[in-house]
Amino acid sequence: MTVLGLARLVAKEDGPDEKALAESEALLPSEKLKASFEKEVPIRFSTSTQNKKQWDELKTFWNESTEKGIHPRTGKEVVRKVVVLKVPLGLQTPPPIPPENPMTVAKFQLGKRLYFDNVISSNNTVACATCHNPVRGFTDQSKVSTGIFEKQGGVSAPTVYNSGYSLLQFWDGRAATLEAQAQGPPQNPSEMFDGKGHPWFHLISRLRKSPSYVKDFEEVFGHGPTRDAVAKAIAAYERTVLTGDSIADRAEVAMRKRLEDADVPAKPVLMGMDVEVALKKAIADNEGDVLQAFGLKEDIKVSELAASIANGKALFLGKARCNGCHVGDSFTDSDFHNLGVGAKEGKLPTGDQFRFGAQPIGHKNPALVGATKTPTLRQLLNTAPYMHTGGDATLEAVVDFYDKGGNANPTLDIKMRDFEAEKLWLIATSLGEATKGPPPFVTEGGQPIIPLKLNLTPQEKKDLVLYLKALNGVQAEPVITGIKVN
Repeated sequence: MTVLGLARLVAKEDGPDEKALAESEALLPSEKLKASFEKEVPIRFSTSTQNKKQWDELKTFWNESTEKGIHPRTGKEVVRKVVVLKVPLGLQTPPPIPPENPMTVAKFQLGKRLYFDNVISSNNTVACATCHNPVRGFTDQSKVSTGIFEKQGGVSAPTVYNSGYSLLQFWDGRAATLEAQAQGPPQNPSEMFDGKGHPWFHLISRLRKSPSYVKDFEEVFGHGPTRDAVAKAIAAYERTVLTGDSIADRAEVAMRKRLEDADVPAKPVLMGMDVEVALKKAIADNEGDVLQAFGLKEDIKVSELAASIANGKALFLGKARCNGCHVGDSFTDSDFHNLGVGAKEGKLPTGDQFRFGAQPIGHKNPALVGATKTPTLRQLLNTAPYMHTGGDATLEAVVDFYDKGGNANPTLDIKMRDFEAEKLWLIATSLGEATKGPPPFVTEGGQPIIPLKLNLTPQEKKDLVLYLKALNGVQAEPVITGIKVN
């Protein structure tokens, strides 16, 4: 039974009055309670590609200004405050925002308050930030998370960084939006829910007992706390948790400048000299966030490091085949793949079927048993351990896992399989001939599953890891977290 199903069962047996429960889900706004249009401060996003001039002029991440707007009721032009967020370099578009949940400063502040408040959990001991801590890369840096009553979860907490860009949320994609994702943990018995009554009814009841929360919700939404409003506020906050502006991003800018200056048609191939430009500038500016990956010492040869990073990118796009899944600004296709993480002797760990289990009835794809969402590759140094199990402590271990092709199992992703080797095995077997190498895992239907090895050399592995480290960029601003990250 799903967590939601369990919550509904508990509510049916011993839950609150149905009318009161319905009121905790959603209310209609009152114009008398909600902040006026003139006093509402919207949040806008500015990117380096959509409005380069404005983006260049912004000196910080959080920028307060004013803008002209048309009052929706009177039709008159008014001037009001606005906050413009400078989206980090490398993110070419702002995070998508649902039309029913526009961004405002008051909503962001309310969502931030809720995110860090233990009141979200039944016994006031666990907050969103418990498992998605900004000083730990918006994760908890643990194999599995610890929730209410010290209960252990089943997966490693994914980072909130750039989650606003994800097409689906959670490792299995069971939530379509950040708003839907925010509703999961408060009703999960392993995370925030004590199993007594209906989790959301009691959470909303706790919030309505707080005069300050009631005031904040009325200002933002025009009514008191509701489940709908809680989800919207937390999602609005999480859309501001952005990271980019890494050495890799800056090297791409240097590459484009080099090609423009040369004024000669050439393929946009990253070279060591491009990375060197980015590294030397960061060293001169003493930027710890983006340089922590490399442990730079006085005697290090920056040109050699830059050449390795550039070669790492070439491997990423070529021999290592990383970009088959890790694409786009956040280096994820937002799709689901079975890598065989944790599989032994052709069998996946028992328990959650991940994407297959999360798909709705009538739309289940057996090929996605064990498939999990492709995670972002940004901020990797702050989000270890890796994989959905948290089983790999280092990037070197991750590269070794991919180098061997993952682990064979019946639904190993097609991008991880060596179809040529499988074909040769089938031909040899049909002819009664001996096959090369160890025997493969064979499904009940007689299909061999042979992982595709990358055969990376030790130096290639080192270069690839360096490129992954070069994707570590700026961390969230104190205005977002309330915490100054050193």
